[in-house]
Amino acid sequence: MRAEITHASDQVQESLNLLRRSLDWDVANARLKELNDKAEDPALWDDPQEAQKLMQERTRLENAISALTDIAQEREDLLELAEMAEAEGDEASIDEVEASMKELAKRAQTAELEALLSGEADGNNCYLEVHAGAGGTESNDWAGMLLRMYTRWAQQHGHKVEVLEEQAGDEAGIKSATILVKGPNAYGWLKTESGVHRLVRISPYDSAAKRHTSFASVWVYPEIDDKIEIEINESDCRVDTFRASGAGGQHVNTTDSAVRITHEPTGIVVQCQSQRSQHKNRAAAWDMLRARLYELELQKREEEANAEAASKTDIGWGHQIRSYVLQPYQMVKDLRTQVESPSPDAVLDGDLDRFMAAALAQRVAGDEE
Repeated sequence: MRAEITHASDQVQESLNLLRRSLDWDVANARLKELNDKAEDPALWDDPQEAQKLMQERTRLENAISALTDIAQEREDLLELAEMAEAEGDEASIDEVEASMKELAKRAQTAELEALLSGEADGNNCYLEVHAGAGGTESNDWAGMLLRMYTRWAQQHGHKVEVLEEQAGDEAGIKSATILVKGPNAYGWLKTESGVHRLVRISPYDSAAKRHTSFASVWVYPEIDDKIEIEINESDCRVDTFRASGAGGQHVNTTDSAVRITHEPTGIVVQCQSQRSQHKNRAAAWDMLRARLYELELQKREEEANAEAASKTDIGWGHQIRSYVLQPYQMVKDLRTQVESPSPDAVLDGDLDRFMAAALAQRVAGDEE
């Protein structure tokens, strides 16, 4: 059998083995049967909150088990097709099997990692904030590039992106922005992106063509629903209204429709200006604040070493999680996992999966120690 097909098949099998171990295959199937039995009990919905948790767990197990069995079956089918094609000397079919097996290896790796997304909020939508560091136009432009990078990543994965707040830079890029990413496991994948991101390049804004280093921070936190109760003492909060900036039409720009809420005890600040209605922006801002406080509680429970929000750290040297070097050479390197890419253009166009996967695997491994 062609070596490339055998190699890809072995990669699929390795991912399947790891997936079975991470699921604890026999235990997972027994648990799924137990959950299915409970789901048929009409009394389950006497406690809607508990019922919702049960149904979410059942869906997660069903998806993981189904993905494993489907991938295993597809691997066997492709191996059979490869043997038949080789026996008949059908090179075109062999090429198709090779391409399909390589694609299956990628799916298996994704399924393996998604099985690890078992955190309390991993399946939720998420908010993502980008803040430019010191440096004026350079940092503003870099923050805008990061916002585009995450928007492209979300779109490539079939997620929807809603811009909640954006403060444009004076000459280029953005000073800050907040988006809501809607899609399965959005928070589970993006949560490892929180931190300071560093860019090195020849500045397009420098007539002397000197190399510049810019910083911007990213902070990710999960959207939460009404079933999760977060108590907020309104006396601890300062609510400000201001005139919305940027695109949005004359009405947006001439009324104080934007809302900013500052939570005094934690220093958390959220703001929303996506709606023309101040009432709607206010409601959205309160939801964002609840989500930020919930994420803070999750971090405490998980005993995260880096519990402090990225937007509250110094946006500069010594705090970055990833470097993006465009000159004098081209390289993107994650300083936590040491994962590298020689194609920064592809990364900045949303090719982030390898970085997220490595950071997620490292985080899970740390939780298990």
